[in-house]
Amino acid sequence: MMKSKIILGGLFILSFSTVLFAQTQGIAYTAVGKGVATTFVTDYHSLGINSSSLGWGTGFEGKRFTIGTTEFSAGISSPTLNKTRLKNALTSVKNQISDGESFDYEQQREAVAEFSESGISVNAGYNWFGASFQSEILGGIAISVNEDINWFSQLNEQSTDLIFRGKYSDYYDSLVVVFQGDTSTIANSENISQDSLAAVIEGVRDNPLLISQITDGSRIKFSWNRNFNIGYGRKVFGNRETFALYAGVGARFIQSIAMFDVESNSSGLSASSSLSPFFNVKYDSLTNSSNSGFLPESVGKGYGLDFSASVILFDRIKIATAVNNVGSVKYTRDVYSVNDTLLSSSTLSGIENTGSQEIISQLSNQDGLFELEEQQDIEVANAATFRLGGSISFINDKLHVGVDFVAPFDRNAPGSLQNAVFSVGGDIRPVKWLQLSMGYFGGGVYANSIPVGINFILGNGRYEFGISSRDAVSFFSKDGHSLSSAFGVARFRF
Repeated sequence: MMKSKIILGGLFILSFSTVLFAQTQGIAYTAVGKGVATTFVTDYHSLGINSSSLGWGTGFEGKRFTIGTTEFSAGISSPTLNKTRLKNALTSVKNQISDGESFDYEQQREAVAEFSESGISVNAGYNWFGASFQSEILGGIAISVNEDINWFSQLNEQSTDLIFRGKYSDYYDSLVVVFQGDTSTIANSENISQDSLAAVIEGVRDNPLLISQITDGSRIKFSWNRNFNIGYGRKVFGNRETFALYAGVGARFIQSIAMFDVESNSSGLSASSSLSPFFNVKYDSLTNSSNSGFLPESVGKGYGLDFSASVILFDRIKIATAVNNVGSVKYTRDVYSVNDTLLSSSTLSGIENTGSQEIISQLSNQDGLFELEEQQDIEVANAATFRLGGSISFINDKLHVGVDFVAPFDRNAPGSLQNAVFSVGGDIRPVKWLQLSMGYFGGGVYANSIPVGINFILGNGRYEFGISSRDAVSFFSKDGHSLSSAFGVARFRF
């Protein structure tokens, strides 16, 4: 269990440090700082973004091979929560992993007020290894292995109250208490003494509602995938000095660690779940919740396909379009759906932190809010995207500016973008070894952001490292709606 907390903590603490960029800029920390990626990434960074750019070359004379590792991008974002509240969420996740202080009763009540109806997106991506070879004659080929975590939740007030406060929720009319072995029932109210709260064993409602009625308007979309990527791109015809057309394809084998998909609306409740033993969810008394290896075990396998095309005009203008991650994952282990039942009582104490693992456990555990029904398997479509981008370079390629548009194929797919995203940005190299980036990032339900980044390029591209953020404003304004970071420390070309 401690091993699971340490590994999960390494990803989730950093991920709570925004969000969309792993879906729009992938693991390319250099692109995070400018908000645009489609015509800016090359080498293995282009996998899942624009594989046709593998045919463009590395951009560094005499360099054909690129390898990299230890690249990370992560964050948290909400259009309604400010930076202080997001930091509180980060603190609670740290406490959850390190067994630090937990919510008390009053903090649970405050958390309901803060998080109800707040759309929260969380994302983390980590590159274990990436490599590419690019040649004008042969084109470019690239591989990479990376983790990709995406979470989106938006809960109505009653759902939030039940998840955070459990048996103490205002949903319940009365509370069952035990004093010195005697059981009695008292009315549920805000003025209950601490002694009475400590004695509560169950919350009860006389006229129970269906789970679909309680959760109406709520959504949770969560996925954690390990991707083994490969891509190829090359020039089809033309001369980049005038007009050149490039094409690219990509594919990935997907090992899924988790899928949790809940949506409740006027049409009813739909929910499906498949979670690795890593998450320690006990579906029933027979569930084996141990994780046997160092890395989380997978519960599903699948594939994704990428298709892209681009043109280069006058060796200065680049235009590209791509469809990425078309495919699906089939889950065959710990697969469950949810029955729409009446909720009349609960013995749960509510969650102790705002971490996503706590929320999932509150819903899915044996005595959780949901009544689960085991399924043999389920096939889920990937969080596929469509993207279009363009850019132009000036001053002998020292200044590069562009625009991006990224849209989801189906926002209901677990881990998907929830709305289309627009961005403009670019980079400048005042000296050969320094690249500065800035842009604008917005669209959909997400607050406007100003990404920034700095990248150090040494030895004519032989080695580079840098750090970036999707929203510099959040570092200086308490009203910022996101926290993020992305970095890379080991990229080499030769």
